[in-house]
Amino acid sequence: IRNGDFMIPIIDEYMCIGCGKCIEVCPPQALILTNERAHLREEFCEECGFCAPECPVNAIIIPFPLSTD
Repeated sequence: IRNGDFMIPIIDEYMCIGCGKCIEVCPPQALILTNERAHLREEFCEECGFCAPECPVNAIIIPFPLSTD
């Protein structure tokens, strides 16, 4: 996470099973498989959040910013 305003996905590499489902739904192709695990190239991430619900083992979380209200 760059700062509290961004929703960059966090991938738990130990939970990832390397199925590639997250990669298939990533519009900017920010996710890649390395050593049979998903890795995020943050510079390409558009913070769309499509990847997290596709993960069958919940290895991807999206840290939603906290409200400052």
